[in-house]
Amino acid sequence: MLQYYFAPGSSSMAPHIALHEVGAEFEAHPLSFAAREHKAPAYLAINPQGRVPTLVIDGRPLTEVAGILFYLAQRFPDAGLLPHGDAEETARVVSWMSFIASGIHPAWQRGPEYAEQAMTFAEQRLDGREWTVGGRISIADIHLFRLFWRFKRSHAEPARRFLGLMNHYDRMMERESVIETISIESALGYELPR
Repeated sequence: MLQYYFAPGSSSMAPHIALHEVGAEFEAHPLSFAAREHKAPAYLAINPQGRVPTLVIDGRPLTEVAGILFYLAQRFPDAGLLPHGDAEETARVVSWMSFIASGIHPAWQRGPEYAEQAMTFAEQRLDGREWTVGGRISIADIHLFRLFWRFKRSHAEPARRFLGLMNHYDRMMERESVIETISIESALGYELPR
């Protein structure tokens, strides 16, 4: 069985959503940042970087949000989280994932103005589409959702400036996988900086 290590509300929320979206059987291992469980020797033996997420597959750890999302989409193709058989559409999903990982995610560390600028680029790139690529949800949508979820929690009125992202957020919030993940993680408690 898959073993999933995550910290509630962190970027590890995206693979957590995907695990529910694909219907994978997994054992959840929440870690507390406040208690520094991600730096405990037992966890460092699994992931020496002491970061989340980590998905353990048959005793082998897989790290990084994009890698785990890609693995789940490939392992559970019936969930349709990658446009199988279409090289260009798959490449567009990978392009979105790269943009999210290198453009949006690190903007938080640079400050709120950088986060807003990154979300402006995401809004322009989404360009009014329902989903990031093609006509259905993909791993890129899950990844984008989690970062906008965080942005929305820290900013008072993103709805006026980011209509496309808000519509995307609302569609994601209706999915059972998102509802279930948020229910689990919020019950555990978020330990994220505002």
